[in-house]
Amino acid sequence: MKRLAPYLLILPGGLWLAIFLVVPMVFMASVSTQEGDVVNGFVQTFNFSVYGDALVQYQTQFLRSAGYGLAATVVSVALAYPMAYWIAFKGGPRKSTYLLLVLLPFFVSFVLRTVSWKFLLADDGMLLSPLKSMGLVPGDFHVLQTTVAVIGGLVYNYLPFMILPIYVALERVDPRVVEAAQDLYAARREAFTKVVLPLSLPGVFAGVLMTFVPMTADYVNAGILGGPENTMIGNIIQTEYLVNNDYPTAAALSFTLMAAMLVGIFAYAKALGTENVLEAAAR
Repeated sequence: MKRLAPYLLILPGGLWLAIFLVVPMVFMASVSTQEGDVVNGFVQTFNFSVYGDALVQYQTQFLRSAGYGLAATVVSVALAYPMAYWIAFKGGPRKSTYLLLVLLPFFVSFVLRTVSWKFLLADDGMLLSPLKSMGLVPGDFHVLQTTVAVIGGLVYNYLPFMILPIYVALERVDPRVVEAAQDLYAARREAFTKVVLPLSLPGVFAGVLMTFVPMTADYVNAGILGGPENTMIGNIIQTEYLVNNDYPTAAALSFTLMAAMLVGIFAYAKALGTENVLEAAAR
């Protein structure tokens, strides 16, 4: 029983992943190579050409999704790191309160939060209408249906996923290590770049993974805050599944997106250096 104990402990989680992750992915892989329609049914023909056709037809949306996800991730890191740093080192006994404020938007539905930004940023909304009345912005100025609106919505909705892992990494940094660096005549900037930043890389690494992947596959923000020129690959997949009922193309697009993100993640891990990240985490 002692030998079986570790396997028994991971059995429930393993079964959960197998049933609700592996099985649907295998089924979706099978659907992606089928041919037919919803009226006559789909038949397995191992039609792998659908992958090439889908990639060529929607390459613009693929590139746009990657660009939006990358830009929103960079902005999230720039905003999240100072916030996490301040909470970890300056928050004092109110750290829990500040973390609660970070998580407070999650008490509201994801879609509802995004729709609220649509009302806020509308041409006659609470923000732009007074500015136009005072002549501070041109009358034809608009924010909705632009790249800025979509990226801003992505950052707003996924920012807590970047803050929390960075905060956890910074919280584990022993202040005495920073004090020791300063005692050895290191300036504050050097103590940060040589001590704090390397030790917080595991949090940055985890935060990027937790935000870039859902941002790239997101379709809600582009659908609500963007326009036809801001369509992401997630919107195409949703349309192919729910509107056109073209399940093979939708499944092929989903697998292509997943493969592209995996390649990007492995390249990012290689560039950052996973060994250095794990070594910093061990410290």
